Amino acid sequence: MIEGYENDQLIETIYRKTVAFRPEGDWPLVANLKAVLDFGGGAGIHYKLARQQSPGIRWAVVETPAMVRRASELATDQLKFFDDIQKAANWLGSIDLMHSNGAIQYVDDALETVEALCAARPARMVWYRVPIGDVARAEVQTSLLSNNGPGQLAADTDKLVKYERHWIPEGAFVAAHNGYQLSESGPDPRERGSQQFTFVRSTD
Repeated sequence: MIEGYENDQLIETIYRKTVAFRPEGDWPLVANLKAVLDFGGGAGIHYKLARQQSPGIRWAVVETPAMVRRASELATDQLKFFDDIQKAANWLGSIDLMHSNGAIQYVDDALETVEALCAARPARMVWYRVPIGDVARAEVQTSLLSNNGPGQLAADTDKLVKYERHWIPEGAFVAAHNGYQLSESGPDPRERGSQQFTFVRSTD
């Protein structure tokens, strides 16, 4: 059993799978963008796809300190890793997009984190796979090690990974986006019971 996202074996698995992964296809969301803050972006998997769409894009991944230490080996002039939202924002400067896919539910205080991301003032915020419930509650979630990170894991044995996952009330989640307007929302087909949201910055 592996517990938590700071586990060395889990991080190494995600790192190695990201290095080996070869993305295919277009990603219209990032077309013509210059700077993206990717909250919970692992070892940079989303950047690998984004740079095919927009080769000159600058990409800041915000992750756990352990993931940042490991993934920093992949850093370039266009891709950097940070364990602090403000430091990522400072490096990017003007932010076209805050992107997050299935990450906010694993932080200790989701709403406080949303507020910190809003304070970075990205032009648009796109959330995927957000678990939305009637009330705030936490649960223990398990997955197979081989299911973490992109692609397939070549290994003789597999392990269970356990971590805490938080369900977030929709009203509180939307209200935490101070200075933003909700432009789109709906069920996310990627994960049962989750929602996807798009917010745009209010006129300054």
